[in-house]
Amino acid sequence: MNILSLKKILSSEPKFRFKQVMQAIYVDFVYDWDEVTTLSKELRSKLNIEAPLVINSGLSESKDKNTNKVLITLEDGLQIETVLMKHINGRRTVCVSSQVGCPLACTFCDTGKMGFKRNLTSYEIIEQVIFWGRILKKNNERVSNVVFMGMGEPFLNYDNVMKAIRVLNDKDGFDIGARKISISTAGLVTEIRKLAKEDIQVNLAISLHAPNDVLRSKLMPVNKQVSLKKLFEAIDYYIDLTNRKVMFEYLMIDKINDSEIDAKQLAELMSRPLYMVNLIPYNPTNKYQPSSQKAIDVFKNILRKRGVNVNQRFGFGQDIKAACGQLAGKKK
Repeated sequence: MNILSLKKILSSEPKFRFKQVMQAIYVDFVYDWDEVTTLSKELRSKLNIEAPLVINSGLSESKDKNTNKVLITLEDGLQIETVLMKHINGRRTVCVSSQVGCPLACTFCDTGKMGFKRNLTSYEIIEQVIFWGRILKKNNERVSNVVFMGMGEPFLNYDNVMKAIRVLNDKDGFDIGARKISISTAGLVTEIRKLAKEDIQVNLAISLHAPNDVLRSKLMPVNKQVSLKKLFEAIDYYIDLTNRKVMFEYLMIDKINDSEIDAKQLAELMSRPLYMVNLIPYNPTNKYQPSSQKAIDVFKNILRKRGVNVNQRFGFGQDIKAACGQLAGKKK
């Protein structure tokens, strides 16, 4: 579906018509323009031809039914994956992709193995949320949170990501609160500073995964260009300007980054009250294995004893390869 073509199609229509169309897409989550009876039959027919609402997709569901993953085929034939996570407290979180593939080549991430194909447009990002909005509406539910933690590095597609976020936050769009939208970055410092000046209070998450430059550079090649010192300078600039909490994501990988020494080094980095660490059990691959729960508990206790705000994330979607680092944008 191509949302951007709608403005051109509706350019000769009264202004209120565009608002009706936006409500049909973002609130009513219609599958076909013929469902929108407030529009004339002629206009519906034109929209079905020039701006069809079909989303070319294939759905997977985890065994516990808490996680769904969908493979979406774009207009040019390229494919992306997006995930819906259902939380016990009723939250419905959508994890969206921002690129087809990723150029950063983190060693623990399946997306990085694809290489980089292209950036997604803002409407291709929004389309992922529309897909889940349609699914949830059948059960009288709605998307409550959106995280930019899918395929790609969001800050390498900064402008389109921000355009999509403004639609997600718009009262006439999805009406999702800014503080229920999170962007995860591997550490692009220019864009972190840029986000600090935006007039929308979205959450910032940092994919950290290592407590020192040597190990982080092995796991995440981006660290060779942006050292931890430069990264934390940008993060502190962001906090000083916004006074908002920053979440540090830390994958727990067996015998790679989960030692007591790693925990102590990480605790030294977490020097500010608005820093928060999220420990994530790694999902097994041919190259790495997840840390044991015992190792995670020891790691977590070291951080807590040193006053670090730390949580362990509940795992989602491992059995359908829908968890952190597993999105690969291809049929299994």
